[in-house]
Amino acid sequence: MSAGRFAPSPSADLHIGNLRTAVLAWLFARSTGRRFLLRVEDLDDRTFPEIGQRQIADLAAIGVTSDEPVQWQSAHRDRYEQVIDQLIEADMVYECYCSRKDILQAPRAPHAPEGAYPGTCRDLTDTERQRRRAEIGRPPALRLRTDTFSYTVTDLLHGEYTGLVDDFVVRRGDGVPAYNLAVVVDDAASGVDQVVRGDDLLPSSPRQAYLARLLGHPEPTYAHVPLVLNADGARLAKRDGAVTLAEIGVQRALRQIAESLDYRATDVEGMLAEFDPQRLPRQPWIYQPD
Repeated sequence: MSAGRFAPSPSADLHIGNLRTAVLAWLFARSTGRRFLLRVEDLDDRTFPEIGQRQIADLAAIGVTSDEPVQWQSAHRDRYEQVIDQLIEADMVYECYCSRKDILQAPRAPHAPEGAYPGTCRDLTDTERQRRRAEIGRPPALRLRTDTFSYTVTDLLHGEYTGLVDDFVVRRGDGVPAYNLAVVVDDAASGVDQVVRGDDLLPSSPRQAYLARLLGHPEPTYAHVPLVLNADGARLAKRDGAVTLAEIGVQRALRQIAESLDYRATDVEGMLAEFDPQRLPRQPWIYQPD
């Protein structure tokens, strides 16, 4: 059975913008008869299990709960390694010895955005690879050997979106599976075919959809919703005042979310009765604490 999901990283408590996105992901899933799942993306060493537990509790407090046990990415490392091994066996990845500085300073193709991988390590000989391994003195990353420069996805709110697909990292130099690989593998394993998240992640969707197709998985339906910003037009942060559920309170947070979406109801079940994707705001919500 198909599913939608919300997948926070437990690096900090959820703020009102994260909570609003979670509510929208829940509304999209419920309005289309899908299961709704929660996944804690805790592969990075800058994440903390106690924060993940608080995130789950905050979501439950506003009515956003998972239809199945919450999945933690750290419990499924073998899932990612299996896919990476398959890519290695098929000669679809290669070692990359470049630092971020190397990539930024390297010449890149005309019109390629800053940070796009220029292919420096793609066609090295075995001798050159041995030399580079010895020079850098650290494990290399693994990059996907792609066969295109761009890919187009269809988003329910943005329409067709064409974005960069370079030779992106699938395993970091520290051995951690990269975000773009992990989310694709997890979504496929859980039957997630609807991805609702902040529109700052829209540029990552072409890479992920491309990888999903490459691995034989259907591309999900995407809906990238507007972010919540502070009065200066920047991302919300602790310095912006009361932004977490502990600071705002459940009823006040739900009221603020409902008002930002022009809903009369102030609970998620009531919002579901009013939900219409076509009526969703297309501009960021400028949040000003009461």
